Amino acid sequence: MNEIDPRLRYTPETVRAYQTGDELVIKEGQLNSLAARIADEYRRDTISPSMVSGLLRVGEFLALAAISVLIMLVYVGVPQGMLLDYPAAIITGSALYVIFAEVADAYQIRAIRNSVAFFPRVAAMWTAAFAVMALTAFFMKTSEDFSRVWFGSWFLAGLVLLFAVRLTLNWLVRKWARNGTMERRAVIVGGGKAAEKLIRAMEAQPDNDVRICGIFDDRDDERSPLIVAGYPKLGNIEELVEFTRRARISMLIVSLPLDAENRVLHMLKKLWVLPVDIRLSAHSHKLRFRPRTYSFIGKVPMFDIFDRPIRDWDRVAKRGFDIVFSLLGIIVLSPIMLATAIAVRLTSKGPVIFVQKRHGFNNEIINVYKFRSMYVDQQDATARNAVTRNDPRVTPVGRFIRKTSIDELPQFFNALKGDLSLVGPRPHAVHAQTRDKLYGEVVDGYFARHRVKPGVTGWAQINGWRGEVDTDEKIKKRTEYDLYYIENWSLLLDLKILFLTPISLLNTENAY
Repeated sequence: MNEIDPRLRYTPETVRAYQTGDELVIKEGQLNSLAARIADEYRRDTISPSMVSGLLRVGEFLALAAISVLIMLVYVGVPQGMLLDYPAAIITGSALYVIFAEVADAYQIRAIRNSVAFFPRVAAMWTAAFAVMALTAFFMKTSEDFSRVWFGSWFLAGLVLLFAVRLTLNWLVRKWARNGTMERRAVIVGGGKAAEKLIRAMEAQPDNDVRICGIFDDRDDERSPLIVAGYPKLGNIEELVEFTRRARISMLIVSLPLDAENRVLHMLKKLWVLPVDIRLSAHSHKLRFRPRTYSFIGKVPMFDIFDRPIRDWDRVAKRGFDIVFSLLGIIVLSPIMLATAIAVRLTSKGPVIFVQKRHGFNNEIINVYKFRSMYVDQQDATARNAVTRNDPRVTPVGRFIRKTSIDELPQFFNALKGDLSLVGPRPHAVHAQTRDKLYGEVVDGYFARHRVKPGVTGWAQINGWRGEVDTDEKIKKRTEYDLYYIENWSLLLDLKILFLTPISLLNTENAY
């Protein structure tokens, strides 16, 4: 169990002491002490139910294929003259089971949680897969080519294997649910009676995988008490943004009536920049739509307002893309990086690599690597003063590597480490600004570009928005292209951007 669990019952006096900075507690940043402590308890990432279901699909396919191969090698040996027939049958049978089990909803998390009750359905799908294979072999007149002992043994061993796998995963899922490894962490936005009804309805759902971490509400009167259904009010909406950046939160559930249009829009305008799912509770609404209009937590209906971008298996695919192409880039470009390191070292005093703090995913501060292009005593780690044409702070070698973007090549190591993606919105320095305004002050919703990992290259860069940002229009355009990328992400788009990047670098008009 977590050390700090919002399911514990607090008293109004305890919560008020935390919120008002009682002498017994210490404020941390923008959060009161209670909110900070709870946020720190939820810093660890979780496994989503969809990831567990996906791994089960892959695991069952590989396990069924492996046990079939084992039986074949023990009883049949290496089938002479049928080197392709047996493997084809093994892959087909395993794949058919996975497809049938998917159609039968046997990969839903409720089926995994109730593995014994759902096993007859699983056994039926395994039987159906064998029936299809047997009928196909009969009509193709190839059934006599296969060993009946192998076929029957695979069926029986598969049943035992599937039962063992499901039973083991059932035990693991229940364990993960207890210790917080597999859960969807939610924050309720808006307090009072509406929030209480919502929480009671969610807690009434069997096998609920949503953990409520607390309540945030801008109201500070009797309509928004400090304790709602046993959960503490942790702060207002401004503090919620900080809380969500510190904790690994999956979902924000807005518990406000639809007729409170101004309050809902005001909150969403602040919250949409966060990399979380945002749902509007429809539990208390009298107006009802078709079921497909809603998503559900158990039987509690929700309106989907915003979805977290690049999640679950998309996130795995993008990480694999980053690792493969980062390694390839490091290998191919290592002669250029080595030559650049030598040139920087020989032509000016100081380290070869310049490390700058920039905004990363969810506004976290990361260290980004670059080849040093400025004289050490004139470096600007804060990037308050952007580099301009013929800037005297830039070394002769630095001028060349900045113009060609060779200075960015060490960021392949950032991508390999996981701080950056190869493709994404370019990371900006923490204090980057146009003239006398920070980027966040110039562009409404600027921080929405941090809903995904920043990238070594990006959609804005290949469309000509690279180099110096000396006007409000330039940062607005960059942000516009970055948000387009986030909303339209795919691996094909990443591949397109990656291969168009060298061509875009030929345009050095704004690169100083």
